Amino acid sequence: MVTKNNIKNFDTNETVRINKYLSDAGVCSRREADRLIEAGKITVDGKKAVAGMKVTPDMRIVCNGKPVKREKEFILIALNKPVGIECTSDRNNPDNIIDFVNYPKRIYTIGRLDKNSEGLILMTNDGDIVNKISKSSNVHEKEYVVRVNKPITGEFVKNMQDGVKILDRVTRPCKVYQENKDTFRIILTQGLNRQIRRMCEALGYRVLELKRIRVMNIRLGRLKTGTYRNVTKKEREELLEMIKDSKN
Repeated sequence: MVTKNNIKNFDTNETVRINKYLSDAGVCSRREADRLIEAGKITVDGKKAVAGMKVTPDMRIVCNGKPVKREKEFILIALNKPVGIECTSDRNNPDNIIDFVNYPKRIYTIGRLDKNSEGLILMTNDGDIVNKISKSSNVHEKEYVVRVNKPITGEFVKNMQDGVKILDRVTRPCKVYQENKDTFRIILTQGLNRQIRRMCEALGYRVLELKRIRVMNIRLGRLKTGTYRNVTKKEREELLEMIKDSKN
């Protein structure tokens, strides 16, 4: 549980699913934890972990040969991701975001930004909030500024707002505001793979620049490219209030 004083409270007798334990420890997402378990990379008290098993903090849990302990401090940072960095925890990828940030404790991304996009990405060590923020069905806003390769028309804006057919579905209605002849802002509550780029391509446009400037109540502001900051106490408390009823 995340409390407003920025500390996670753990009971030594508390039992949780192994994938949640690894997620709370900042090792990886729950989905990635399931993959590691299936691959035999996780052991509990010397035995290979089994998907769905429950563990307690006093058990010896090892991931890829390294002991895992859940971090008591709740970490939440805002990074201005540059183009060329990938939102992956795979250290074999030379452009992985974990090595780029080089944070002293285990953290991972909340959602993704594709390699060719830049802007705000949140990183945390708390698995409970990851899906609550990024899961499409929770309908949380993310805002982007996009520059395209030709002048924007009223028809383009209307089509983007009403929904565009991509990936065998029509995108959820969204808000679009034209900034100048070739730039617009878009507010999504959905997170399909390369969604904005695919929407633009379906309407005959090509994205030249894409920057995320807001995730819910947290804004990129004047944060320099390639740098990060701690999310403020006020931002954190607002965010936790906004996601308290969200599903994970």
